[in-house]
Amino acid sequence: MTTTEILGVVVIGFFLLIPLVLGTIASRFSKSTTADYFVQGRAMGSVAVFFTVTATWWSAFAFLGSNASFYLDGPLFWTALVWNIFFGVLYYWIGKRVWFHGKRGDYLTARDFFADLFGSSKLATFIAIVLLVFTVPHLQIQLTGGAYLMEVASGGTVPFWLGGLLFYVVIIVYVWAGGVRAIAWTDIFYGVSIFLGLIISGIFVVGHVGGMGTMFDEIQQVNPDHLLLGDGVWMTWITMFLITPLGALMGPQMWTRMYATKSPRLFDMMPFLVGLMALAYLGSMLVGNAGTLLMPDIENPDQVLPLVLLDYAPLLLALVVVAAGAGAAMSTANSQVHAMGASYTIDFHDRYFQKDLPERKKVWVGRWAILVFSALAYIAALYIPGLLVTIGLVAFGGLAQVIVPTVGALFWKRASVAGSTAGLIVGLTVLVVFTAFPQWAPGPFAEGGVELLALLLNIIVFVAVSPFTKPRDSRLLLKIRRRHHDFARERWDDPDEAEA
Repeated sequence: MTTTEILGVVVIGFFLLIPLVLGTIASRFSKSTTADYFVQGRAMGSVAVFFTVTATWWSAFAFLGSNASFYLDGPLFWTALVWNIFFGVLYYWIGKRVWFHGKRGDYLTARDFFADLFGSSKLATFIAIVLLVFTVPHLQIQLTGGAYLMEVASGGTVPFWLGGLLFYVVIIVYVWAGGVRAIAWTDIFYGVSIFLGLIISGIFVVGHVGGMGTMFDEIQQVNPDHLLLGDGVWMTWITMFLITPLGALMGPQMWTRMYATKSPRLFDMMPFLVGLMALAYLGSMLVGNAGTLLMPDIENPDQVLPLVLLDYAPLLLALVVVAAGAGAAMSTANSQVHAMGASYTIDFHDRYFQKDLPERKKVWVGRWAILVFSALAYIAALYIPGLLVTIGLVAFGGLAQVIVPTVGALFWKRASVAGSTAGLIVGLTVLVVFTAFPQWAPGPFAEGGVELLALLLNIIVFVAVSPFTKPRDSRLLLKIRRRHHDFARERWDDPDEAEA
């Protein structure tokens, strides 16, 4: 091994060690209850919530995929600046209401929300299955991204399969030990690393092409089309703007964070804070565009960030940023497997296989479920290749379908179980069929708009079917109306709601 390879292994090892240490410490504060293991007893403070939401939101899709998109498609990924703000607005507008219902109804999973507000166990279970199925490919890209970074940083000493396996093992160990508390503590460290890593890497790389102005002048000369949003790409731009934040918000890990929050004040700040974090994409833009000049023939665009940094940035800085990228992948993966474990344990195992398990045994079931879901994602990472952004959009496309019954449950009294079910079936069918056979998609939707078409059809069917099918029970609607009234009158500065 060369000195560079040894140093790369050491830096990555350090970043992998941190969550293990934090997980061990967090386990000392844990209680053997599902409420503590899965939602930290609904007592997570604002600092931890902000960083765990942000780090979960900033996945390998964002950290590596953004650089690859700027490298391949020029300005397309600038839509991320808008979707970050949109995500923050959604987290405030919907998330705060979900938090309130969750507090009143003692929810632990997304299924609890739908079962309570629709009064339908079958619809709630169907939605829980949808969330699990479409979270697996998103979890896959986290392991893939982390494995890419380890392989490049170590000069191939840690091959792709071993890097993914190390990710898998480390996540299992610290999430197993400390639950959502360990995840939140780790995400504070990773959240800071992600933001600083992208900004610093962009500054160093653009310096090697003479600055931002010189970079764009050279691109204009050698590849002017790279500076334009190409023909037909506008549909992809709109799709990414809408589907990415909607899909991320509906992921089971975000439901967990909504429920875990102690104070509602953070929901009010999220549009500003998440929008501020979007400034990190300036670093991605600089790396991706500079990469077209410095290394125009990269075989795997998802590796443009580590490859460019290792060639053009100081070695230690490059390795630290690469390790921060691995943290971006891990900070999302840990939240996903944890939320999936919670969903399986509470929504399926306790309901259909072993009812009325003691709390301690439920926690153990959740831990074993985390192990299984992580294994599925690792196998997918090995055998189902694809560009991170592409796989991520398919995953977000499926998760985004759930926004329709969510908004319907909260804001439309005519929203029915039949309408929600029919809309989801149509939307998911269109998504799966046209993803497998994109040439069948109609008109402009064939150019990267399959996920948006599926969502639009879901909405149309939901709105068309709901008024003509059996409405929700009047007593259920009365309960929801009372909660809405209480929500509007709630004193958010109540001492009981003070931040931890």
